[in-house]
Amino acid sequence: MDALSDLLRVVRLEGAYFYAVEAAEPWSIESVPARELSPRIMPRAEHLISYHILTGGRCFGGVVGEEQVELNPGDVIVFPHGDPHVMSSGRGVRIGPDVNSNTPARYPYTVMLGQGKPVTSFVCGFLGCDRRPFNPLLAALPHQLHMRGMSTAWLATFTQQVTEESRLGRAGADSVLIRLAEVMFIEVLRRYLDDLPQGQTGWLAGLRDEVVGRVLTLLHRRPAYSWTLADLARESASSRTSLTKRFTLLMGQPPMQYLTQWRMQLAASLLTQTGAKVATIGAEVGYDSEAAFSRAFKKATGLAPGAWRELRRTARS
Repeated sequence: MDALSDLLRVVRLEGAYFYAVEAAEPWSIESVPARELSPRIMPRAEHLISYHILTGGRCFGGVVGEEQVELNPGDVIVFPHGDPHVMSSGRGVRIGPDVNSNTPARYPYTVMLGQGKPVTSFVCGFLGCDRRPFNPLLAALPHQLHMRGMSTAWLATFTQQVTEESRLGRAGADSVLIRLAEVMFIEVLRRYLDDLPQGQTGWLAGLRDEVVGRVLTLLHRRPAYSWTLADLARESASSRTSLTKRFTLLMGQPPMQYLTQWRMQLAASLLTQTGAKVATIGAEVGYDSEAAFSRAFKKATGLAPGAWRELRRTARS
């Protein structure tokens, strides 16, 4: 499994909450921070990513307080950090006094905005994921991602499938909707990765780098292996000094520190999703003793493994 797929799996990216909007000009809608909607939309998700896919017409969107970007059919705008944002018929247009904190009904329910014949339509949705103890992807993403021009064929298929699966409620519908949302988000990440300027830092920049990307692949493929800096340097055809400098420049921390944090994220996921013993989970992420694993986990999260499991399971229930 490649490093990006592994990361998305471990931080439990999931999302199957969609609703539609049709708007007549002039119109605007301002959304509260996604964390305020989380208890009603995805109560089991630690973090919400909100997005909008324009299916017809034209509109503008952006984080509150920042300049809005223009969206045309097929464009996607994503707010990875769940910031409050505004969508409107024109740049700077504000209609009505309210900030929307309501929870719209799921697709195929449609939110109607403005008066008269709708000229703009878009699909709104949410993705949930874990944020703690370690989600390097979120930290690497800007507050707003705008992807232009998803193919017309893809857009038509996406909209049709979302509509059909949501309306008909067939067996497996939630799984299909989750996959659709994940595919959309991964495509946005790919486009963002392709367009990253030289000199950019962060997890995705590291993934693109020849040396750092190779090391990330190794660490994600075999996290329990007793890696040394010398091992990683040899496998990436680099010197230890050069690797440490390059990895730290792009990732913000040296390779061995990254490995420790990634092991803690893996362990946190296993504690939440399985009933395996703490010692077993520790061994799966590279610790020879339960005591050593427990110390490392508490240092990273502030909680002992058992307390973390109990807290997460209580929250999820």
